[in-house]
Amino acid sequence: MDNLKRVIVDFKKLTPEVLKLLVERYPDGYDDAHIISFRNASGERIEAVEVTTEDTKYLVKISAKLEVTMANYDEDDYEDFDDDDPEAIPDIKLEDDDDPEE
Repeated sequence: MDNLKRVIVDFKKLTPEVLKLLVERYPDGYDDAHIISFRNASGERIEAVEVTTEDTKYLVKISAKLEVTMANYDEDDYEDFDDDDPEAIPDIKLEDDDDPEE
């Protein structure tokens, strides 16, 4: 049995380090075979992809923004940012993004 810390992370909280690991693990993107489905404490169905560091297993929630960010990933874009800073990843606007906050 492993002693890895388990973390569920949303796209908005993704750090450059975890994004880089995702792109390395799924260089051609992820498909249904990579997706893990589970119910959270509220009973909501969550779909995520898994990536593991030396001490942590991350379940990154699936979203259209995650797919776009992974597809457009360029390591050079993040070289000046702190790997632990979720703010380092720019917010992606999708053309059909219906954000109620706007």
